[in-house]
Amino acid sequence: MNDAQLLRYSRHIMLDAIGIEGQQRLLDAHVLVIGAGGLGSPVLLYLGSAGVGHITVVDHDTVDATNLQRQVAHTEARVGLPKVESAAQAIAAINRDVCVTTIQKRADAELLADLVAKADLVIDCCDNYATRQAVNAACVRHHKALVSGAAIGFDGQISVWDSRSGNLPCYACVFAPDGVVQEVQCATMGVFAPLVGIIGTMQAAEALKLLAGCGDTLVGRLLMLDGMNMEWTEVRVARDAACQVCGSHHTPAEPA
Repeated sequence: MNDAQLLRYSRHIMLDAIGIEGQQRLLDAHVLVIGAGGLGSPVLLYLGSAGVGHITVVDHDTVDATNLQRQVAHTEARVGLPKVESAAQAIAAINRDVCVTTIQKRADAELLADLVAKADLVIDCCDNYATRQAVNAACVRHHKALVSGAAIGFDGQISVWDSRSGNLPCYACVFAPDGVVQEVQCATMGVFAPLVGIIGTMQAAEALKLLAGCGDTLVGRLLMLDGMNMEWTEVRVARDAACQVCGSHHTPAEPA
């Protein structure tokens, strides 16, 4: 770490739980972020400002005027630009030392198989159930921790899924891949602007703690927010031995 970095990250370094070693872990880390919208915006901005050395961001969409109400990484001047490019510009405006790899594609199983294997940590900021399941399956297969968030209307949820240990649940242990899910889109239901900021910022916090090796994370706990009444509910979740993704019948790949 050079003198400029010691100064830039001094407020992290002053924290005993992080210190120079923890900050160096952030600088050396490679994080994969799926989605550069409402949740991805605060995640990407905080990862960049905190000095995560390499961020790969995946999103197929372009910036639309309707995004600007809540997707704070984007601006009026970047309407029409791919969201990944807009997000990269936003990160660069904060911290040009961060390497950002942009991929303007849908996060399908084939793409995830390659990208998840190369990352140290995965953050799911997507907006549909099928992609969440695909991201989780890839993380289980490649033994990578996953920070997952969701938000719609006034309701949000967040957890950390880490199947690197055999006794911890994955996303599919709680939300079955073949479950009947009614997809709800922001375009039809709407979303309270600060809600994605709350959940996304918490995702960034959980990710930074995992990378720096400090504190307790949300592994084994699902937090749900009723934003209308500002009430949190915590549910303890356990591994399902019969899980279709990480259950006892499943043989994951060797760690990458």
